[in-house]
Amino acid sequence: VGNRDDSNLYINMKLKAAAEIGISANHIKLPNTATEADVLKCIASLNADPAVHGFIVQLPLDTDKPINTEKITNAVAPEKDVDGLSSINAGKLSRGDLGDCFIPCTPKGCMELIRQTGVQVAGKRAVVIGRSKIVGAPMHDLLLWNNATVTTCHSKTSTLAEEVGKADILVVAAGRAEMVKGEWIKPGAIVIDCGINHVPDSTKASGKRVVGDVAYTSAKERASFITPVPGGVGPMTVAMLMQSTVESAQRFLEKFQPGKWTIQYNQLTLKMPVPSDIEISQSCMPKPIDQVAKEVGLFPDEVELYGQTKAKVQLSVLNRLKNQPDGKYVVVTGITPTPLGEGKSTTTVGLVQALGAHLHQNVFACVRQPSQGPTFGIKGGAAGGGYCQVVPMEEFNLHLTGDIHAITAANNLVAAAIDARIFHELTQSDQALYNRLVPSVNGVRKFSDIQIRRLQKLGINKTDPMALTKEEVNSFVRLDIDPGTITWQRVLDTNDRFLRKITIGQSPTEKGFTRTAQFDITVSSEIMAVLALADGLDDMRKRFGRMVVASSKKGQPVTADDLGVTGALAVLMKDAVKPNLMQTLEGTPVFVHAGPFANIAHGNSSVLADKIALKLVGKDGFVVTEAGFGADIGMEKFFNIKCRYSGLRPHVVVLVATVRALKMHGGGPAVTAGVPLPKEYTEENLQLVAKGCSNLNKQIQNARMFGVPVVVAVNAFKTDTKAELALIVQHAKEAGAFDAVECTHWAEGGKGALALARAVQRASQAPSNFRFLYNVELPVVDKIRLIAQQVYGARDIELLPEAQEKVALYTKQGFGNLPICMAKTHLSLSHDPEQKGAPTGFVLPIRDIRASVGAGFLYPLVGTMSTMPGLPTRPCFYDIDLDPVSGGVNGLF
Repeated sequence: VGNRDDSNLYINMKLKAAAEIGISANHIKLPNTATEADVLKCIASLNADPAVHGFIVQLPLDTDKPINTEKITNAVAPEKDVDGLSSINAGKLSRGDLGDCFIPCTPKGCMELIRQTGVQVAGKRAVVIGRSKIVGAPMHDLLLWNNATVTTCHSKTSTLAEEVGKADILVVAAGRAEMVKGEWIKPGAIVIDCGINHVPDSTKASGKRVVGDVAYTSAKERASFITPVPGGVGPMTVAMLMQSTVESAQRFLEKFQPGKWTIQYNQLTLKMPVPSDIEISQSCMPKPIDQVAKEVGLFPDEVELYGQTKAKVQLSVLNRLKNQPDGKYVVVTGITPTPLGEGKSTTTVGLVQALGAHLHQNVFACVRQPSQGPTFGIKGGAAGGGYCQVVPMEEFNLHLTGDIHAITAANNLVAAAIDARIFHELTQSDQALYNRLVPSVNGVRKFSDIQIRRLQKLGINKTDPMALTKEEVNSFVRLDIDPGTITWQRVLDTNDRFLRKITIGQSPTEKGFTRTAQFDITVSSEIMAVLALADGLDDMRKRFGRMVVASSKKGQPVTADDLGVTGALAVLMKDAVKPNLMQTLEGTPVFVHAGPFANIAHGNSSVLADKIALKLVGKDGFVVTEAGFGADIGMEKFFNIKCRYSGLRPHVVVLVATVRALKMHGGGPAVTAGVPLPKEYTEENLQLVAKGCSNLNKQIQNARMFGVPVVVAVNAFKTDTKAELALIVQHAKEAGAFDAVECTHWAEGGKGALALARAVQRASQAPSNFRFLYNVELPVVDKIRLIAQQVYGARDIELLPEAQEKVALYTKQGFGNLPICMAKTHLSLSHDPEQKGAPTGFVLPIRDIRASVGAGFLYPLVGTMSTMPGLPTRPCFYDIDLDPVSGGVNGLF
């Protein structure tokens, strides 16, 4: 702070020394007008910067503002306080914790000089003259903890000469020129002179010379060793500053070694019967989320806190860890489920709790963020269940950090842009449109960057708005959208059946330009799919630009880039692209990020969350992610779409099976949500289980088709019998599973998934020869046929006329080489939800094909897909309420 000549001299010496030994050093200069707040802000920034291993505040502070020096030195983080001046470091030194603190550089240098003499300090009588916080007091402590008998003298010491005469080791830091006389010194003593003083000297050009606190000429005759001034303690002080900085960097690297976690797990208190999910969640005291971040090796500047229990993680961590090897990649999927679900989320959480809290492996869960539609509808939340949950479950199931709201805003901006553009093109001439699209601002007309891209797409290589011909102006301003081809709908994160078909534009201000449209639920938006597949901000922005929202009347695709909205979408989504950090009940880390539909989209959490987690866990750790619906849908898309774009290769498939689902596939009565299970599901029936294992066998084959080992997790319910569970395990192993185990994690937490965790560990060591099912260069129809025949068991496919037209259109538009994302029922391997087990010989009807070009796939529609759920007669919201006293949420499940 300021511009003192002596301070600048000292700083330059330190910068020069750092440069000589390869330390990157910078001098941050604050003006003498800097306030205390300015200095503290600068220190806080350096404290938080992981690239800075140590820094010093040069004293004295040259300022015309009142500044508390003690407050400034104590603001420096102890682990970066290489000057050793903070109260914490001073306190540790005074207690003798020499290995856990930084020692002030001058005393540290003095001690090194004493060691260099070869004289043993232990048992010697030492005298320190001076008691400053920088030299005298820490020198006393340092000598004391090196087992010397130490006396500290100061300005009030009346018998100074007598005390000096007793010293085997004398350290002087009084700041008074030649105050210690040579004749005071004990013969053979070691003398360390820390003083720097100026005395008059007419023989010098400056009229003065530098001397120490000891009369050197006479003292050197009696001392065995003595430091000169200048050139003695000064250079050692600088050297010790360099040494402390290196030590700080070494400590930092040891502490933040990638993959080296020191994590505190939460102990579960299990109760029987198992309480409700929200009771269990609210009985748990989650760790502060910044603690979780620190435990897994994230730096403070890589974490954005959203309260105490959730945080966003900066994408910059990927660049920091780019040279680190990835951990083991595990995907959790399931057999074809009942409408109740078979516990994939619960199994995912149970597995990571077992691997982490019980087997002490580095492990991350990566899961989808749920829509609020089902939370308030009939299904409830998606945080897992029982003693295997992401917590707090109310935060997880409700707004989280606002990602879905950001998607809603971005999606609806595109929808508004489409209809506004159609309206303006219908009501204005080419020139009027052009004047408004490229307005004159202060007499200057200029294309925006996104408009330049549109010109280039049209083959118009001009940048001067005045240079376009009338034909070029017409091409530029006319998107000429065919309303009948609009595929982009407005969205809302609420189940609302009355928005499935609406009429828009009925206000008189829209001049009669109405059209039929609809609302979808937010998680079905292509923007959600883009978020899940993007590998960074730039990739996300490019994908947004490629999103096709309609076709022109000439059959050309109209994109978000053509609408001019791409940059705005990226701005709305700039925070949503960062994964959300949470934790499980047992304290293992979780990334919650993205939640695309598993039918019209690929049904998997984000690529970015997986990539960051794989780097953080290290090469021996595990990342467990979940694929939506059964293996024929979510797992197939995980492999053929997500892994294709991410470049990641899975090591293990965990296939979740239940007794009740297999009984259903074996011919059991219909299972209906909200209706009690028939007795066939609550009483032992080995025949139904055995017959239903045809579905289990087929899904094991589906996973093995991709060359990845399969571990079957038999998720046990309280009504299941030992014989039924054992039968499933036997069938799974006979069908080619690497292993199959019973799991009781819902009731026991990670402990109940220990057998599964160990099986996954073993399977991860087995050969994994991952391969895709198809080459994207194949014709669209061939790719669909391969999925239908190889994964579903169909004899063939049948494209209805609308689907045939779309194949021709998308191939013509250049989208024929995109992966395929089949949109079919999750309740059967076939297109008919009533066909259970493993049906064969059927013909799969393809009703239509649509394109999510930005996300990067075509999605054939097998039957009718609802993209806006409705509310049942008695929705979940009847039971949800807020406690006005505690502020707690009640009734979620």
